Amino acid sequence: MNNQNIGEFQRPGRIEVVCGSMFSGKTEELIRRMKRAKFARQNVEIYKPAIDTRYSEEDVVSHDRHSITCTPVDSSSSILLLSSEVEVVGIDEAQFFDDGLVDVCNELANRGVRVIVAGLDMDFKGIPFGPMPALCAIADEVTKVHAICVRCGSLAYVSHRLVNNDRRVLLGEVDEYEPLCRDCYQKALREAEENNK
Repeated sequence: MNNQNIGEFQRPGRIEVVCGSMFSGKTEELIRRMKRAKFARQNVEIYKPAIDTRYSEEDVVSHDRHSITCTPVDSSSSILLLSSEVEVVGIDEAQFFDDGLVDVCNELANRGVRVIVAGLDMDFKGIPFGPMPALCAIADEVTKVHAICVRCGSLAYVSHRLVNNDRRVLLGEVDEYEPLCRDCYQKALREAEENNK
């Protein structure tokens, strides 16, 4: 049996981070882990930022349309207040939360709660996003998942924004973003620079 298949009850009090670009399967993996914990008859709760209403206001939904019921919250501190009897906490779109999420996850793990966090590790400019770098640093386990570059088929590195908007937070899908490898991303930046001259 490898480390990832050890019984769900044998590893309480830990932080697991699933990160990567858009369309890499982060939410899909979060949902999979949460459903396994439910199947193991553990008391689970999943949270997402209230601003994320793309597919549903009350569900975490992957791009493949798999879903799990969740509790939308406005701040990371709400997660602590709502998780008193929970054994496994899932957090989706962690990059949109405030930096207090790091302390929240640490406190939950120190209480013996298994915390599973999914989020973008970088924004559309390739800059580490929100509390994700700090969460990766304190995590017991980090799983980096990759989308496929839509231009060349290599492993994607970043979520390239297709629309002309410089706001850091712009909820979107395939019409607004495309996963690109490092090389294709650099080419896209050069193309955009040429077009803006």
